[in-house]
Amino acid sequence: MTEIERDVSSADVIKNYFIGSLVSEGGSVPAKNASAKAWIKMVNGFQKGALSTRLGIPMIYGIDAVHGHNNVYNTTVFPHNVGLGATRDPELVKKIGAATALEAFSYYDAIIKGVSTVIVSYSSWNGVKMHANRDLVTGFLKNTLRFRGFVISDWEAIDGITSPPHANYTYSIEMAINAGVDMVMVPANYTEFIDGLTSLAKKNVIPMSCIDDAVKRILRVKFVTGLFENPLADDSLVDQLGSQHRELAREAVRKSLVLLKNGESADRPLLPLPKKTSKILVAGTHADNLGYKCGGWTIEWLGLSGNNITSGTTILTAIKNTVDQQTKVVFEENPDANFVKSNNFAYAIVVVGEHPYTETKGDSLNLTIPDHGPRTITNVCGAVKCVVVVISGRPVVLEPYISSMDALVTAWLPGSEGQGVTDVLFGDYGFTGKLPRTWFKTVDRLPVNVGDSHYDPVFPFGFGLTTKSTMAN
Repeated sequence: MTEIERDVSSADVIKNYFIGSLVSEGGSVPAKNASAKAWIKMVNGFQKGALSTRLGIPMIYGIDAVHGHNNVYNTTVFPHNVGLGATRDPELVKKIGAATALEAFSYYDAIIKGVSTVIVSYSSWNGVKMHANRDLVTGFLKNTLRFRGFVISDWEAIDGITSPPHANYTYSIEMAINAGVDMVMVPANYTEFIDGLTSLAKKNVIPMSCIDDAVKRILRVKFVTGLFENPLADDSLVDQLGSQHRELAREAVRKSLVLLKNGESADRPLLPLPKKTSKILVAGTHADNLGYKCGGWTIEWLGLSGNNITSGTTILTAIKNTVDQQTKVVFEENPDANFVKSNNFAYAIVVVGEHPYTETKGDSLNLTIPDHGPRTITNVCGAVKCVVVVISGRPVVLEPYISSMDALVTAWLPGSEGQGVTDVLFGDYGFTGKLPRTWFKTVDRLPVNVGDSHYDPVFPFGFGLTTKSTMAN
């Protein structure tokens, strides 16, 4: 019933304390840019410790894979936004087989219901605090989290049952386990948790029937996932890492992008963009930055900036791959207005947005686009026809800049496959995505939700313009 962090573990620790699961927090890796073979060697070493126990019960290795196996270098990073409901394609969500909800689930429950969930984690970081009240805790955990598989708490989450956290850890263990938590992500002081749980069970404060129920659920998942038959990872396919699923991730990108504006009127659209023209401008902090496009939970906990963090395609590279060979692509991250006006560009693509973040590190009181984003929009869109692509994990402030844009696309956090963005910008596929959340006008009007008496968003929930593919033409 105990999950601990990789860096406090060893084969002997797993054997001596009967650890049920290990976890890698964001950035907890065998080595920088570790290969798939290095990961397999590490995990198998830990697993052999579990298999050497009296009953030989294999351990589960957990990882914060919120959008692909995103801690592993060279893997495919899926869009964060698919689980939020930005795509209305349930079959796509089922194919991906995972949901992510960095900020909140979509109102569109049908998308979330189509997702296969084995382990669901509770986090005291995500804006909900478990109070020290048995009925409230029990109701919250059992009614909200027990979908299938077993319930596991998040990082030091049960500590937060008391205020301040960890003020009475024995009480926290009692409340959590009796409420229905099956496994606890400790993650470091595992002897304290094991000793506390053992003592409470011996005193019957936590009934053995509750312990048995938790263990039964955990063992069922281990059996169902085939761990007993194949506890050790097979390294025969290590060379395939990063080569699989990229087309699926690319499909997820293009289906989850949402077109918010396309020309001043329906009969004068800017998109799809022509591939063959004289010269185009690509601008913005996020156009040539793979790390910004992947967001948080990518290689490191908070994500990273740059193009060497993992394998993938930036939006700039995708544009160059897509346009006609005769079309000149000029990249200028933060151009001034004179540069734009003097270069006779046919049109411009501006890619701006948020920096990577996770959890409370992304808290914002203004929700504005940082750095040179607004200035770049103003300088470029005031001088040439432009489409603005916003990279963000949530709606951000777009006023008063929308009127200067000819077209506007929210790409959320599309992940490693930038080619999915250009698939729809240039018309190989049509836009189909819809907003999974209301896009607010100003932060002083938050919260804003469907059904509010003064519902006045800049773009309503479910909004999204569509275009047709030009491939048939």
